[in-house]
Amino acid sequence: GDVGIIRSPVRASILPDHHQTTPHTELVAVIVRGRLRASRSHGKPVNKRDVASGRWGGFGGVMQKRSAGFVAGFVLAVGALILFVGGGARFAIGLTLKSIQAELATGRGLIGLAVALFQVVSALAMFWSGRLADRMSPALVLSLGVAVSAIGIGAMCLVSAPWHILVLYGFVFAIGNGIASVIPVAVLVTRYFPERPGLANAVALAGLGLGQLVMMGTLALVLGDIGWRAVFAWLGLAHVLILPFVIVVLGRVARRSAQAAQSRAVTAPVEGMTIREAARTRRFWLLLAVFALCGFEDFFVSTHVVAFAQDRGADIVFAGNLLAVMGAAAIVGVLVSGAVSDRAGPVAATFVCFALRALIFAAVLLDQTVATVAAFAVLFGLTFLMTAPLVVIFVRDAFGARHLGALTGFITMVHHIFGGLGALVGAWIFDVEGAYQSVLWLMLASSVAGALLSLALRRSGGRAHAQA
Repeated sequence: GDVGIIRSPVRASILPDHHQTTPHTELVAVIVRGRLRASRSHGKPVNKRDVASGRWGGFGGVMQKRSAGFVAGFVLAVGALILFVGGGARFAIGLTLKSIQAELATGRGLIGLAVALFQVVSALAMFWSGRLADRMSPALVLSLGVAVSAIGIGAMCLVSAPWHILVLYGFVFAIGNGIASVIPVAVLVTRYFPERPGLANAVALAGLGLGQLVMMGTLALVLGDIGWRAVFAWLGLAHVLILPFVIVVLGRVARRSAQAAQSRAVTAPVEGMTIREAARTRRFWLLLAVFALCGFEDFFVSTHVVAFAQDRGADIVFAGNLLAVMGAAAIVGVLVSGAVSDRAGPVAATFVCFALRALIFAAVLLDQTVATVAAFAVLFGLTFLMTAPLVVIFVRDAFGARHLGALTGFITMVHHIFGGLGALVGAWIFDVEGAYQSVLWLMLASSVAGALLSLALRRSGGRAHAQA
């Protein structure tokens, strides 16, 4: 079979002194899938299932644990790299908004519509990728997403009419970015870090903030010199460069760890609710409401903050770098959120996120100088990714892990659809009123509602039960 165990009693005198602890010492040869793993058992039975799963404390178990640690670390690094490139690229539309508007002679409403379409399409793609991640290799799902993203974002450099933005950014890039998204990465990372999923996912998702910091910061510095078309060409090239790495390396790691994952599944069957079963619980609808409000605010700010700063008198380099600064702040925020979630649970981190946002929106309503807008961007950046690693934790704790990808994908889909609505509403109100004041009041109300719903999540308890 896959695991063979050969026992042979040996005389104590042939063993080193530190092994002469019992007259029942046996020399045990363990063969796991054709490879020899040798150790000594001091009168303790060796179970094949324990050996296969890596729980047995012998040499084979130690080597399997070390190999598993290496694989887990590699998965985490590759996941962060994918989110670094994809996360940075999705903010390019906000960086180039005024440049595109000027060259194509279009209003902000159309670009806001492109962002809204991107959010809806990418949200649907996320849900689809979550279901695929439950059924097949997340490595294959991620490779497909990176390839489609390269085509969509790179072709944006060829745009000659406003409707091209809707097709390339709002549809093609949205599909790829949604597939190569936080959902398959989070599912993959959670499988490899079951004991510290909050912090592990926060580290992976820090790639989003780092991509926003490095890529948007760099492109903001050269935007005036190279133009907005070159920005999208470079972003397409970045996706192409990481694609072979994702296909070859992550695919190989996934294949090497697949058998170990299957043997763990034999001893620990996974349970959990389907989407239909979860939808019968109060907690499910509370989670949808919380993450809908979160997305509504996230993508209003990320789409309009650069233009908002320019409207208040900031130059393009300063305003463009606000996205980069938001990315830097987001790294801090997501790491703190992940650590807090592992210690105090995800509800506490979610409440802090919305409470801080309420204060931020109230402050920028009172004063809108360039300095205040910059401070607004930094502080909002702290909250920007705080809830991102919490979705998978909420789902696992409340509904189990059997349909982790599908449920996480569904909630994130709602988050992104409402994110598109936030970007679109912000653009429409600006085109009508010529200012963002009314939108900021709306965002303040949304933050207060989010904080209250977070407290309701705590009252609704942990593991949900389907209602008849």
